[in-house]
Amino acid sequence: MQTLYTDISEQLAEKFAKIKLLVCDIDGVFSDGKIYMGNDGEELKTFNTKDGFGVKALIASGVPVAVITGRTSNIVQTRMTSLNITDIVQGTEDKLPALTSILEKYQVAPEQVAYIGDDMPDLVCIEHVGLGVAVGDAHPLVKAGADYITSINGGSGCVREVCDTIMQLQGTLAAARGASV
Repeated sequence: MQTLYTDISEQLAEKFAKIKLLVCDIDGVFSDGKIYMGNDGEELKTFNTKDGFGVKALIASGVPVAVITGRTSNIVQTRMTSLNITDIVQGTEDKLPALTSILEKYQVAPEQVAYIGDDMPDLVCIEHVGLGVAVGDAHPLVKAGADYITSINGGSGCVREVCDTIMQLQGTLAAARGASV
């Protein structure tokens, strides 16, 4: 089956169509994984507005988005809040308990959840959900454990690719034109 980004199997299309919750890592997914540090300890990250549009459109279509990250950053809190993400879990290296808690909050089964990650701490979550996604430049073992590998690298619009594909296969993509970042 042809999506906006790539050809996928019917089985994978069915997984995308079932998604009721998207959960994402931050570093290496929303950002390119680079952390810029100033002399005074100031931390800077870059985020892609394409991802922002995709997240807002997905939320508007009825699919909530949550994030789980091992680091703690005011930048992440500010950016994710601006995208209407309310479930922001920071500073947790063991991500599975956080994921389980979010699934319980939304009352969704693992097979109704997509998780996007890029590195080894994400692998347990990728393997736990119905649609495990690795970004294009993810660690090889993460790619091997994923159901879908984005055609776009982390920080360059990979979250948008997943959001668009979910909406395309759920028939809500056309309504996404009205979202704003």
